[in-house]
Amino acid sequence: MAELVAAFGTSHSPMLAGEADEWRESFLPRDRARAHFGLDGRPCRYDDLLAVAPLDALDRIAPDVLRQRHANIRAAQARLRASIAEAALDALIVVGDDQEELFDHSNMPAIGFYLGATIRNAQGKPATDAMSRARMRFLETEGDVEYPCEPALATHLVEHLRDADFDLSVSDRIPAGRAEGHAYSYVHKFCLDEKPLPIVPVFLNAYYPPNQPSPARCYALGEALARAVRLFPGDARIGVLASGGLSHFVVDEEWDHRVIDALRRHDAAFFRHAPLSKLQAGSSEIRNWICMAGALGPLDLDWVTYVPGYRTPALTGTGLCFASFR
Repeated sequence: MAELVAAFGTSHSPMLAGEADEWRESFLPRDRARAHFGLDGRPCRYDDLLAVAPLDALDRIAPDVLRQRHANIRAAQARLRASIAEAALDALIVVGDDQEELFDHSNMPAIGFYLGATIRNAQGKPATDAMSRARMRFLETEGDVEYPCEPALATHLVEHLRDADFDLSVSDRIPAGRAEGHAYSYVHKFCLDEKPLPIVPVFLNAYYPPNQPSPARCYALGEALARAVRLFPGDARIGVLASGGLSHFVVDEEWDHRVIDALRRHDAAFFRHAPLSKLQAGSSEIRNWICMAGALGPLDLDWVTYVPGYRTPALTGTGLCFASFR
């Protein structure tokens, strides 16, 4: 039977495709405009965060500090890419979220599986500002590209999860004019080597009320995925990867380190009862890591890199995390 031999987690912020010197200028207008949730889980605006920023806030976004964090990120990205290659996988289950890219609010599945033989990443468009250029690096430069998927494994997983009382949405094609979202295009462009590795895209509705899966449901989904992999015929080596997170758009270092520590300790209770106040806005993508945590079984944390990706004087940004489990 098949075996789940490795697991991985990676952030997928556009910060990871940009340069350190661009972070402060390119993200500040967007962070000023968007609604936020503070460390207490309450809604707030950028100016509210700025008013309570600690005295060392500007030190945390000093140019030399940002350049060192950027170097740490580049090293972690390279290490993750090498770890995935070294696992010699036959297929990779990618658990991510869709932000009105492949799906929209005419149909936003809580849990979805893609059953197609390939999945399309779109060609990027010309960009004039640093933020848009970073986003375009998730996309293709010379036309759309069809990346391989593993429909037999995907169908097997769906059938097993159906029998385990999961109600799932499925799709086997990309609608015209649409393409895979950034949770998956980031993996294709930054995490995999040039040898095509088939993926199974799994969608969790992390962002959008009212049908976000609970933390306990996300963890149970991971457990069920691991059981289903072990029942897949043949001797395939399978991996699972969580794409997204950690905390954002307000960096919550204390919470992020609690998540990492729980991964290290295989703390199922922590993940099942994760407070919803810590899973709002971009931090909602931690659900993808909770699903991956449920799938770990005997796999232990091999290495982890965490970089607090502050980018404005209000300490907005992303808790950037990369991890490998064997």
